[in-house]
Amino acid sequence: MSASRRLIAVVLLVPTLAAVALWAFAWPAARTAPRDLPLGVAGPPAATAGMEKELARHEGAFEIHRYRDEAAARDAVEDRTVYGAVVVTARGPELLTASAAGPMVAQLLTQAVAGQAAAEGTPVRTVDVVPAPSTDPRGAALGASVLPLALAGIAAGATVTLLGLRGVRAVLALVGSAALVGLVAAALADSWLGVLGGDWWAEASVFGLSTLAVAAAVAGCAALIGPAGIGAVAFLVMFLGNPFSGAASAPRMLPEPAGTIGQWLPPGAGTTLLRSVSFFDGAAATGPALTLAWWAALGLGAVLLGAQLKAHRSPAGPAAEQRKPALAAA
Repeated sequence: MSASRRLIAVVLLVPTLAAVALWAFAWPAARTAPRDLPLGVAGPPAATAGMEKELARHEGAFEIHRYRDEAAARDAVEDRTVYGAVVVTARGPELLTASAAGPMVAQLLTQAVAGQAAAEGTPVRTVDVVPAPSTDPRGAALGASVLPLALAGIAAGATVTLLGLRGVRAVLALVGSAALVGLVAAALADSWLGVLGGDWWAEASVFGLSTLAVAAAVAGCAALIGPAGIGAVAFLVMFLGNPFSGAASAPRMLPEPAGTIGQWLPPGAGTTLLRSVSFFDGAAATGPALTLAWWAALGLGAVLLGAQLKAHRSPAGPAAEQRKPALAAA
């Protein structure tokens, strides 16, 4: 490629990347709002009809789940079936929230439900069923963990590729580095900062699996298509996975299809899984855990497949190595 063409490529590429980055990060942030957000309503049908009618005015905002009483609604919140619930009791309406599932969501529910009822002269008592830790009441630390884990995974996969590690050695390096990242991250987030409240080893496993999912994808893609695979996966994780993760709010608060796509990618699945094991005793952890496991398994499989393909394509295979002494003697 001539110098002039390289110049034109750079001039066009940089603004394009900037535009994509601004779109990926600014669009979800500017369009944050509830979209079919699961919300429970508990109590006798005759008593909850008015509340459901009020919630229906927020067209497309809430997905109503009905429960017979407060106990069932609490169970649904703790199981992560709903983000909150409105309970109609003899003492008056009560709002159940779970700020650990997303402080922004809890605040929104308080404004939408309690604020509306208070304006009508019916104060609502708010109960935080699963509160966020006092050391991180806004969930800022959990949201800030997405980018470092993504960078750690990209760095691990790129390092393994650039050092020329292949096959089983590459797999061991990826798994070992991800495991150490998980231990270090749990030590910082749980033991030092105290922003997580679940089982320490479960949290370390989530951190490690999240890192391995990205690292294996980077190394696996590079093993199949070359160094360009590093950039392809890094772009996918950084420009889609990170802003679409819903870490700062919740997946149902993002415009579609950003919320859905984010949960298919390691950053979003890792954030959801970390919330589940840290604050909800592993409730609703199966889906994100399987997503991360599939990314890790497919990536490691691609690493092994790439090594086999390269060995078959290489002219200096084992047979060629055995011929070298004979050629030297001749």
